[in-house]
Amino acid sequence: MTRVVALVGDLMDQSHVRGSIDGLEIIRSAADASGADVVIVDVARHAGSIAAIRRAVPGGLLVAYGRHDDPAALAAASAAGADRVFARSRFFKDPAAAIAPEAASPDQ
Repeated sequence: MTRVVALVGDLMDQSHVRGSIDGLEIIRSAADASGADVVIVDVARHAGSIAAIRRAVPGGLLVAYGRHDDPAALAAASAAGADRVFARSRFFKDPAAAIAPEAASPDQ
């Protein structure tokens, strides 16, 4: 079974992601990502955790999302190790599709 975790602080975001991805776990720190297959990160609240998550989950899929009007933060997330980076609005259209094997990362 694929372990999907999310480092997402906003309660509304947590609710939306939980409703879209079965079995999703909300984590509190980068260390909690260890052993995950997929990690979702809110760049606005946890940009500083991306590099640590990449170290904790070197072979996992790291998906980040952030504000469309902050392209520098999205680019920094990619540089820190995120495999896919989405504008928040695009990510929340279909979070499950964003973590699917064939998904693209168009918003970097």
